[in-house]
Amino acid sequence: MSQVNDCLAVIKKAASGFVPQVGMVLGSGLGTFADQVNAIASISFDDLPGFPQAGVGGHAGRLVLGHVSGTRIAVLQGRAHYYEHGQADVMAVAIQTFKALGCEALILTNAAGSMVTDAGPGSVMLITDHINMTGVSPLFGAQGNQRFVDMTQAYHHGMNDAMRIAATANNVALHEGVYAWMCGPHFETPAEIRALKVLGAQAVGMSTVPEVILARHQGLPLCALSIVTNYAAGMSPTPLSHEQTMEYAKMATDDVERLLSAFLASYEVPA
Repeated sequence: MSQVNDCLAVIKKAASGFVPQVGMVLGSGLGTFADQVNAIASISFDDLPGFPQAGVGGHAGRLVLGHVSGTRIAVLQGRAHYYEHGQADVMAVAIQTFKALGCEALILTNAAGSMVTDAGPGSVMLITDHINMTGVSPLFGAQGNQRFVDMTQAYHHGMNDAMRIAATANNVALHEGVYAWMCGPHFETPAEIRALKVLGAQAVGMSTVPEVILARHQGLPLCALSIVTNYAAGMSPTPLSHEQTMEYAKMATDDVERLLSAFLASYEVPA
């Protein structure tokens, strides 16, 4: 916890007395939402001991503290991924810091491939559950009985319902599905996608699940959104690339920003 305490000292110096209600992680291409924050402080990950070095395009690598729609939030503009250094717990200090700051809940976002034909690039998908295909956990090496985390309701039903209500009220088409976590950084093969469909997944990506596990370890309720940036391998003739991810993430930016702002405007502490 020494790194978390060091981070708290840095944050409290930059934003004395500020206690966020909601923590948020912005995925690839979604960093512009941070511009919607009525910010009182912005801190580089470089200044926060144990925070990740964001090494992927579309991840600015800063913590923004402030208000959106009257709710106090702490926003991670970017994340690190398991595939960058083979560390499943690379986001541990960041998630633990959210908890230590006083966050009551988390919102996670990512860019993902769709395995559903009616959820094409530019769509938004609410994650209702996940399948961990990597065989690793960010809790490897953790001590005590708390590491045996119940993942039965990893994605909070009440927060999901609130996100659905916000989507309906703001005319945002919100798809829903199970997210499969693959390690990356390579994209999946068509055979892997066919296998994931059989297992019951509707979206596939290279992030988020470690943060979900870490958040549940900390007792933080959460919900998560995928921005569909491509059809999964074998479903489209368009070659898969990170450039495509960034391009199509922009298509969903307006919908995501309206959805998140509306959710935060009616935010209530998850029961």
